[in-house]
Amino acid sequence: MKIDHRTLRFGVIGDPIAQSKSPVMMNRAFEAVGINGIYMAFHVRPEMLKAAVDGIRGLGLRGVNVTIPHKLAVMAYLDEIDEAAQVIGAVNTIVNDDGKLTGYNTDGIGYVRSLKEETGVQIRGKRILLLGAGGAARGVAYALAKEQPEQIWIANRTAERAAQLAQALRPYGSVDGMGLEGLDDIKHKVDIVINTTSVGMHPQIDERPADPRMFPQGAVLSDLIYNPLKTRWLLEAEESGYRIHGGLGMFVYQGAYAFEYWTGKQAPVDVMREAVEQALRSE
Repeated sequence: MKIDHRTLRFGVIGDPIAQSKSPVMMNRAFEAVGINGIYMAFHVRPEMLKAAVDGIRGLGLRGVNVTIPHKLAVMAYLDEIDEAAQVIGAVNTIVNDDGKLTGYNTDGIGYVRSLKEETGVQIRGKRILLLGAGGAARGVAYALAKEQPEQIWIANRTAERAAQLAQALRPYGSVDGMGLEGLDDIKHKVDIVINTTSVGMHPQIDERPADPRMFPQGAVLSDLIYNPLKTRWLLEAEESGYRIHGGLGMFVYQGAYAFEYWTGKQAPVDVMREAVEQALRSE
């Protein structure tokens, strides 16, 4: 690829950002499809978020992914927000059309696609627990609610935040929020448990969001984290006989949907997955 004035520019903003595998995945995707594009990681602290969004316009970046902790705050600086992202209350993908910035959320649809394909589980009629109520949880909970589960619980350290998210999602199904102390009342009822927090992410790989053995043996335990591919949470669950589901598929599919928003071309999903796996193995 020759980088010149015609090269399309993309990136990801977050704090921290050094651990992100998005540049590896997206640059490999552009190469595979024959797009003259380059994708970079930008470390953006919260106090610099507005300036960074202004920079997207000023520098003419075609598209940007948004990761922790900016998915909620970035919405205040965009020109338009997709309907689903409005309901979710979080944006992870920005499309720049000649200076007009539109926000989307591909986290949830990426997660649901991955969960179905990799576990074969049917979401309809299931009872689902989400640990955490941040930006990623909002997208995942919304996409799950659209699949008609029997019940969704959201448990968070700050009960008020979980309750607010549950309230926003009630038009789409039965959703309740609680503090972590409420887990004792519902832990025996769950079919799927999802860690949506950053607990256990590289480099803090010895941490876990909860003891997996507190949940029913037949439950599927899932983690949105993809680095490491199996968190301590998932390793302990697997050793105890649970079905597990990691975050790599969600990461690849959310990126694939963003790629398609930006380029109008079908994303090379297999190439993207392989690129991330290779990067993780080389660490």
